[in-house]
Amino acid sequence: MATVESRARRPVALLPEKVRAIRPPRWWQEVAFVLIVYYLYSLVRNSVPSHEVGAFNRARSVLSLERTMHINVEHAVNSLVAGHSWLAYVSDYYYATLHFVVTIGVLVWLYVRHPLRYRSIRSVLIVTNLTALVGFWFISLAPPRMLPGFVDTVVKFHTWGSVASADVAKDANQFAAMPSLHIGWALWCAIAIVTLAKRRWVRVLGAMYPIFTLFVVLGTANHFVLDAVGGVIALGVGVAVERLLSGRHAYSRTPITAPLTAEPELAAA
Repeated sequence: MATVESRARRPVALLPEKVRAIRPPRWWQEVAFVLIVYYLYSLVRNSVPSHEVGAFNRARSVLSLERTMHINVEHAVNSLVAGHSWLAYVSDYYYATLHFVVTIGVLVWLYVRHPLRYRSIRSVLIVTNLTALVGFWFISLAPPRMLPGFVDTVVKFHTWGSVASADVAKDANQFAAMPSLHIGWALWCAIAIVTLAKRRWVRVLGAMYPIFTLFVVLGTANHFVLDAVGGVIALGVGVAVERLLSGRHAYSRTPITAPLTAEPELAAA
């Protein structure tokens, strides 16, 4: 009877047990995997149909919808950032760099401090990116900085790194705004940090990171509020798909162990 009950309580998982087994990652496999996936992601992202006319029409529709919902704060935040040069410089370089720096830092931290959780949480990020590609393909959307009334802070203050920069724009799809992966990645980082970090100040910084990122993507006029909502939805899909494949919740606080493997979760974050 106990055996039947224990089997009934086993979570549903689509992947074979051997594939989804909990085990520490190998660094060279992970580096190769992440680089290949990101290369393919960038290749596809910049190759999706741009549909310029449709992208601008959708942008105007998004603004109209946000006015109806009373969440059209983009212009106010953009005016605030553009009106203060120091804030514009900080926001532009934040947008161009931390998106990658923090995400890579969290991946390394997970690999070193929480190796038995690394593969599941990394998989959430991969599925989030794949979900975003679907949005880029079917919902080409011009960012606010391309619309009248908004200030392109990269152009105005001659900073570097955004797809608004001439050297970057020629190799990037500027209409891949929906969903916002700046928000999706920031929230992915935040949940991992808040769930697994031991020090309170680290958890607080992690929780604030998506809030700062939202301010930056709006202030630099790179995204609409609804783009940010799209980023949250993409992450939600990533969490749901990973759980369906592995039968585990990637961000569970429950300590985990692997067969014949010492528990690494005792190390302080």
